[in-house]
Amino acid sequence: MPSLKTWLQESLGLSPALQDKLFTTLFIAVVLMLLRWLVRRGLRQIEDPRLRYNSLKATSYITSFIGLILIGRLWLESIQSLFTFLGLLAAGLAVALRDPIVNLFGWAFILWRRPLSVGDRVQIGTRAGDVIDIRIFQFSLLEIGNWVQADQSTGRIIHVPNGKVFTEELVNYSHGLAFIWTEIPVLITFESDWQKAKALLQDIAEAHSTPIETIRSHHKKEAPRFFIREGTLTPIVYTSVRDSGVLLTIRCLTAPRLRRSMEQAVWEAVLLAFEHHPDIELAYPTIRYYTPPHSPGTDT
Repeated sequence: MPSLKTWLQESLGLSPALQDKLFTTLFIAVVLMLLRWLVRRGLRQIEDPRLRYNSLKATSYITSFIGLILIGRLWLESIQSLFTFLGLLAAGLAVALRDPIVNLFGWAFILWRRPLSVGDRVQIGTRAGDVIDIRIFQFSLLEIGNWVQADQSTGRIIHVPNGKVFTEELVNYSHGLAFIWTEIPVLITFESDWQKAKALLQDIAEAHSTPIETIRSHHKKEAPRFFIREGTLTPIVYTSVRDSGVLLTIRCLTAPRLRRSMEQAVWEAVLLAFEHHPDIELAYPTIRYYTPPHSPGTDT
């Protein structure tokens, strides 16, 4: 009975040397896949979702790189042939696959400079969302905003080519201070006691703003990476005048994902506080008519 190698040579025209390379390639692939499966199975026990995701991704990249090196050395006769092959391949890909190559370099830039990472809330161009996945050619966002107010999720997933990091403005909500300034305008009538209202709003802002110690601890973590002046971190209430009344604007720091809940808590506190002060009323656009008195001798 003919052996498998003899049958492959007679039926498919595969030489013994070529068969050895094929079987070795298959063996390397199976071993690496099994090793990857075992490692990933162990890593799934990690409780921290960010650490678990990054570890699983690193395992995939490392095993793929090892497989490329081992199989590449098997099929290429020498280093010189490797350089020649890569040079010809790069020249052809640069012409035919410009966008995928740009996305590949974008992926390398993301891994190197870390302008974004999984879990960050970012805006790139006109799209904003939470980064939920980073792949070789694209990263994925869980969209926020759009038709939903206050930066909450829409439920849609946006796949953004990695090359966009070179051509679009990238805004990261999660780096730097890791908190954003939120402004809540409160308009009261001209007849209201605006000084009392401002004092009430200042107390409410201080009660619902992120603690200064928490903000400073995040600032210290990012200080080696970014030159960010600490500046004023305490909440403040600004005063201005509009057509319909006195505008008191609450300005305070909050976590990006807590913006809507914080705004709701502040407004509920404002409404409850104003209920106990009849001399403070919320304003709204109104129209006033003025009728001049009639002069003597004029027709009515």
